[in-house]
Amino acid sequence: MAKILAVDDSASMRSMVAFTLRGAGHDVAEAENGQHALDTAKAGAFQLVLADVNMPVMDGITLVRELRALPAYAGVPILILTTESHADKKMEGKQAGATGWLVKPFDPDQLLATVNRVLG
Repeated sequence: MAKILAVDDSASMRSMVAFTLRGAGHDVAEAENGQHALDTAKAGAFQLVLADVNMPVMDGITLVRELRALPAYAGVPILILTTESHADKKMEGKQAGATGWLVKPFDPDQLLATVNRVLG
């Protein structure tokens, strides 16, 4: 299965995402903000990044831009998992390089189906 980085400032949300992904056999690392995620991503190779938008230190859309600037993450799927559902925010995420957008609260089956789809 895939090595996935789950990024959210909410410890309970990170735990739920990680639990769902690990239950499907994925190897999951966690980060509590965009800067921690960027540092973690630079230190290891991930096949997928799942990130919240609204976080302290560095928000998720800035994280997407920063990851896309790294050659190792140019083609890695990056999914946004957030409470934000406005079209303008989604467009901002897409322009930054996000692969997809999921709205919280998430359905575990939908999350896994989306993860499987973007991983190919």
